[in-house]
Amino acid sequence: MRVVTPVLFLLAASFVFVQPAPAAMGMIQVEVDGREIEGMPLAWGPDVVHLLGRDGQLFSVDPRKATDFRQTADRFQPYSVSELRARLLRELGNGYEVSGTTHYLLAHPPGRRDPWAGRFEELYRTFVYYFSVRGLRLEEPTFPLIVIVCRDRSEFERHVAAGGIAPPGNVVGLYHPRTNRIVVYDTHLGKGDGRDWQRNAATVVHEATHQMAFNTGIHNRYCPPPLWVIEGLATLFEAVGVHDARGHGRQSDRVNQDRLRVYRETVAAKHDGSLPVELTASDRFFDVSPVAAYAKAWAMTFYLVETQPDRFARYLALTASHPPFTRRSPEQRLADFTSVFGDNWRLFDAQLGRFIETVK
Repeated sequence: MRVVTPVLFLLAASFVFVQPAPAAMGMIQVEVDGREIEGMPLAWGPDVVHLLGRDGQLFSVDPRKATDFRQTADRFQPYSVSELRARLLRELGNGYEVSGTTHYLLAHPPGRRDPWAGRFEELYRTFVYYFSVRGLRLEEPTFPLIVIVCRDRSEFERHVAAGGIAPPGNVVGLYHPRTNRIVVYDTHLGKGDGRDWQRNAATVVHEATHQMAFNTGIHNRYCPPPLWVIEGLATLFEAVGVHDARGHGRQSDRVNQDRLRVYRETVAAKHDGSLPVELTASDRFFDVSPVAAYAKAWAMTFYLVETQPDRFARYLALTASHPPFTRRSPEQRLADFTSVFGDNWRLFDAQLGRFIETVK
């Protein structure tokens, strides 16, 4: 059972006392602790300036420590693919190649492009199709989606630790919203067959879903939705009938059996209170009981996409529309939910419960 600490997605510690930066600022460059950072100001306050880097990374800069401030362009200019590839090669050093696909730049050990590039691009096509048939028009990513494929577990841990994260022992990949990158490691040294891929597919698909959702407008990277929305969507795509629908068209193929089992064993029989209120008003349950919280997030998401896809699409659009780097109060988060799904919590829970009972 895959669980990743949800703090990866909680940038909210710095989401206070800031206001959106004027678009006329264009791009600026500052030096902080000897490092030059160039990007577009997104929001600022007396203690922090949030910048979107030209490579898609997010930077939070203390303006009191910034020097050599200057405007470099009238509008934001992401790095070109060739510039980004060159920067990745310089950053990662010898022993890596960088391969491009339509939407991705994959940094990988020499000769290990084929087991990864096609799979990520296919996941992207599936993701876009899934939402397009449900009435959501996705944005084209501003940046190539970066994936770093490490040689082994120790190299993976070093990369992840550089971002301030201690990965759980059972995880083979992570998406980090600050860097906007996926970091994975090749558990079979590039020699695995399809069965090897399927054993690790759930984690890779989960992290790829996060990255795609935050880069196509499904989620707002600068003001994330409630955590159940983020994790519910990622656990939804873990099911083979969602991330690989060809030949898996039955509803049972779209069921995440691991999450369903946990929900029935640890949640359904013991749940006390309203599920949408519990998950929407606060993210704390992902800290208190993460395994159960992931199962709840999956159950609520699966119920909504299977029974109310139009409303769920409206809810995603609403949660993605909020101003950057603003903290949504519990009352505001609940108001978002009730504006789409209503506030009859007892009826909602009863209908969800009956639906999950029929799922096989």
